[in-house]
Order: sequence, then structure tokens, then C-alpha cells
Amino acid sequence: MRKLLHAGVLALGVLAAGCGGADDGSTTEPMVADQVKASPTLPEPSDSASPVTRAMVELGETKIGKVLVGEGMRTLYLFKKDKDGKSSCSDACARAWPPYVTDGEPEAGEGVKADLLGTTERDDGTTQVTYNRHPLYYFAKDTEAGDVKGHDVEGFGAKWYAVGADGKRVRD
Repeated sequence: MRKLLHAGVLALGVLAAGCGGADDGSTTEPMVADQVKASPTLPEPSDSASPVTRAMVELGETKIGKVLVGEGMRTLYLFKKDKDGKSSCSDACARAWPPYVTDGEPEAGEGVKADLLGTTERDDGTTQVTYNRHPLYYFAKDTEAGDVKGHDVEGFGAKWYAVGADGKRVRD
């Protein structure tokens, strides 16, 4: 019985050590950032990606339909935790979900509504592209054009979704 008790305590300790909370105060959610490896085609994940001179937002085809895409035709996502056009994603979150940042005004590609494009200033002073007042992000695990590995994913206290041309989350 004593060996069984020690094994149970050890198993609980290992389980607890393997689960970390997100920066937002949640305690049971595994860290998405711990599962993310740098993509060979996207910039190295950091607190903020390197800004492009003039961000282009286009529509790209994926298995869940047409979604907004940025550089390299990589899927762009919204974070349900963001409010009033401001990002709620920094530090470990921004390493897993690099923000789409720009040095200039974003440009709308074919099928993208220019009047829904905008920008917001991040806490680090960079300028993040927004669409329909949603700050836009890449997902570090998306490695090829058309990947939507970050769609309908829970992480850092809320869900992440690919964005459609209407400025709303894509429903698959």
C-alpha cells in the first residue's frame, strides 16, 4: 500500500510539473508556446515579429475556405480575448502567435475590404495590423501556405480563429 501511495504522489507531481498556466492567470491550460517550434518560413517567433514596410492582407484558400492571409500566404488569426481593437497577447503568447506588424498602412488585396483594415499600437510600441478591429496574428505551427493549424484552438485564455473577408471568425 505504501509503494502505491508513493507512486500516486510521484505521478501527481510529474503531471503537475508538465502543466503550466498561461500568462493570463489560468492554471490548468498547457502552454501552447511550449508546444511550438519556430517555423522555417515565418519569422522566428518573438514578442513581436519584425514589421513589414507595408503589410498586405489578401485572401487565401484553405481546407476551411477562404481566409485572410499575410506574408507568404500564411493564415491570419483573431484572438477572442482581444477587446476594443487592442491586443491581449504578449510575451509567451506572442511567441506562439506572432502579431502581424507593419511600419506603414496595411494594403487590401483582392477580395479584402480596405475599409475594415486598420492598425493598433502594441504595448511594445510596434504597430499591429487589424481587420474589423481584430488585431491579426500568425500561428507559429503553420509552416506552409494554406495551413490552419491555429483555427479553433484554445490558448492563452481564449479561442483563436482564422478570419474571413467579412472580418468575422471562419466557421468550419
